Amino acid sequence: MMGTSHLWAQANDRVRLAVVGVGGRGNDHLKVFSKIDKVEIAAVVDPDGNRAEKAAQWVLQNTGKRCKVESDMRRAFEDKEIDGVTIATTNHWHALSAIWAMQAGKDVYVEKPVSHNFFEGQQLVNASRRYNRIAQGGTQRRSYGMFMMLMKMLHEGLIGDIYLAKWVFPGRRDTIGFKPYENPPGWLNWDLWLGPAREQQYHGNLVHYNWHWFWDFGNGELGNNGIHLVDVARWALNRGLPSKIYSTGGRYGYKDQAETPNTQNVTWRYPDGVEMVAELRGLYTSESMSWDFFGTKGHLHISSDKDYKLTFGRNKQPEPVVAPQVEANHYSNFTDAIRTRDRSKQNAEINETHLSTAFCHLGNIAYRLGRELTFDASVNTFVGDSDADRLLTREFRKPYEVPEIKL
Repeated sequence: MMGTSHLWAQANDRVRLAVVGVGGRGNDHLKVFSKIDKVEIAAVVDPDGNRAEKAAQWVLQNTGKRCKVESDMRRAFEDKEIDGVTIATTNHWHALSAIWAMQAGKDVYVEKPVSHNFFEGQQLVNASRRYNRIAQGGTQRRSYGMFMMLMKMLHEGLIGDIYLAKWVFPGRRDTIGFKPYENPPGWLNWDLWLGPAREQQYHGNLVHYNWHWFWDFGNGELGNNGIHLVDVARWALNRGLPSKIYSTGGRYGYKDQAETPNTQNVTWRYPDGVEMVAELRGLYTSESMSWDFFGTKGHLHISSDKDYKLTFGRNKQPEPVVAPQVEANHYSNFTDAIRTRDRSKQNAEINETHLSTAFCHLGNIAYRLGRELTFDASVNTFVGDSDADRLLTREFRKPYEVPEIKL
């Protein structure tokens, strides 16, 4: 059923948003959503009081309107005049934030990766269906003109049957060193920041960016930037989840406080032998981010968000580049869906982003266990591997438990 907030939005043809998490990506949300016609930033939320106040000042200076400032997202979700929520928190808060918002009758835009573990992603999709909410993932290349054009051409058989999708992401990360355990600063609500994660002491490598490299909060580079490349590759393959997963790597070049690998290779394989292969490099390389798709008729190389090269058969000379279609606005695609209630028009509907995020979770589980895993996508569990199954979810710290959503 449509909530009262959506009746209000339709009557006024205006979408009022709460932005949850106003760090680097959240500030981008403020900038892009505030430029969309008839979209208003109604609230900003962050357990870091300094960030929240700074974001509210930005909204006032750039839109001329005052917004609410909250440290606890639940108070924003209680506001009947808020129609949608954008979520740019730490990864371990993504799914629970979105589920709480949908339970309160809000539509949600969730940054990548849309979950911290596989179970959360499943519940996120289920919540969207059960509460009839619009939910969109932050895999914005789904709205880029070149990618939309190329994916359509691949699905129509441009290079024949694709048997291998390969991508490379060079992160070029330096050591984060070691930071001492200490009391959290006064401007930070540590309990709210921890949320679903296990109880632990604060240290300066967690707040605000390097949490990505700790398993309790982040998903390493595979879940940080790799999700974007996974999503494009899975989009090209036009497939769901794999059956075999293998990953190697490590944290090379330095010793520091971080837990996740700075270098990682992952192979995901389908029952018919089709593969996706990933290479993430955190040390020094002259490579750029790229994708390669190999088919029975040719090869597509994507070297950036705007350039590609296509060759057929034994040809060494690439085909002429075709001008891409007009790009969509990934963010207004979300707000348009709020107004129309038409999930089919979304470029990154939440189930698609969940499936791509799940590739990252499966890859990280294989890395952490150090062996090839067999996954049964029909029941969403590993075959004969209770250790791997345990890593599909986590123990949630009360009262920040991700609920199981029944359909």
